Formats: sequence, C-alpha cells, structure tokens
Amino acid sequence: MTEDEFDVQYVERDERSARVLIRGLTPALANGIRRAMIADVPTFSIDTVRFVENSSVMFDEMIGLRLGLIPLTTPLDDFEVGDEVTLALDVEGPATAYSGDIECSDPLVEVADDNVPIIELKEGQRLEFEADAVLDTGKEHAKHQGGVSVGYRHLQRVTVEGDRGEFDDDEPNILRGVIETPDGEIELTDDFDNDLSERFPGKEVAVEDVPGAFVFHIETDGSFDVEELLLRAIDTIEERADELQTKVAV
Repeated sequence: MTEDEFDVQYVERDERSARVLIRGLTPALANGIRRAMIADVPTFSIDTVRFVENSSVMFDEMIGLRLGLIPLTTPLDDFEVGDEVTLALDVEGPATAYSGDIECSDPLVEVADDNVPIIELKEGQRLEFEADAVLDTGKEHAKHQGGVSVGYRHLQRVTVEGDRGEFDDDEPNILRGVIETPDGEIELTDDFDNDLSERFPGKEVAVEDVPGAFVFHIETDGSFDVEELLLRAIDTIEERADELQTKVAV
C-alpha cells in the first residue's frame, strides 16, 4: 500500500457501534473525520412542542427537554437541512408514556428506540402534545449529534524483543484498544483482558504507533447506522473542500 492509498477494516461492528481501522490518514484528516461525524451530519430532533394537556407532575419545559433527546431515524436522501416533520403523543394514566407512543406524520421518520421513558402518569393524569422535529446539525445544537461517542487513536504495533529474564517479575502490561501483532494480525485487547503479559507470556515486548493508521470507535444514537454516519461525514468534508476550491479559483 502506498502513502496515497486508503485501507479500511471493520475490527468490530454491530448496527450502532463499530471499531474501524483506517490506514493512509494524516492526523489532521483523522481529526477532521471525527469532528464531521459529531458536528456536520444532520439528524432529526424535536425542536418545538405544543402541549394540549399535561397534568403530570413534570413541567412542560422539563418534558420538552426530554423529548429533544429522543433519537429519530433520519433518511437523509429524502430530506434537507431545515425540513420539519410533525409528531404527536396522547397517553392517559395510569401508564408510563414511552418514546414508542410517539406517532409521526411522515412514515420515513420514527423513533429509533421505543422504550425510552418520558413520564410516569398516575390515575387521572394525561400527556398530550404535538411537536415539530427539525433536521439540523450538531454544530447548531448537541441534540442533533448522531455520533454520540466518536473517538480515535493510533493503531499500535506490538513487537517481541526477546524472553523475559528468569527472575523478572511478571507484572501486568496494560494496553487498551486494538493492536497489530508481530505476524500482522489485528486483535482486540479485550480478548486478553487488555494485558500484554497474558497475550505474550514470558516475553519482553515493545509498543509503537503505526504511522498513518487510526482506529475509530464510533457509536450512533440510532438515527442511522455506523457506516452511513462515516460515509456522510466524509461527504461533508469533500463538499467543503469543493466549495473552497471553487472560491479560490474565482
């Protein structure tokens, strides 16, 4: 692989979280991708609430705050930033109002998790409202961050330098994350309790960063899956670069 080539490997992956190894990045580009996943990929979030009735023990403003944190699925190919959809809920006690009780006017948008509790209603209490969810980005408000946990670190290569001395203490050698073994394999340190002395018993090892190789840990709120979040973030970087190129060329 040359310096200009990228290589992507999913080390660990499910619908909402993943560890992704990307080779061929500079530190600046790696950080740009991280920031784009947090701030530049738009999601739907409840922005305005019109209460028809709220006889619960919680103020309207507090319920509105909770509603803004409920993730909504976001089909970005069908909407643009600034678009709105209307949602509604009507629950009467005794019952607990959950996010799954919210209905949306557009079938393309729905709550990402049905089991988020909103408020427990006692006998005779009722919660009814209409709300507008707007499509916007995390740089405008944190509730629009589809990437709820996004970070990265260098891939670390472990090399065996020899045998440990006969009378050396076998102390734990803790390293967390993802490593490249001496034979070039990629392994999660969770598999050996993050202790290199367990993975390489009786050996002296050295650890170094692999140049241009970064492991991203990505977790979404359910607005979309990890792959779409990563691809959309890269698209935003490309769009901004194209915009800058156009303005420089004028």
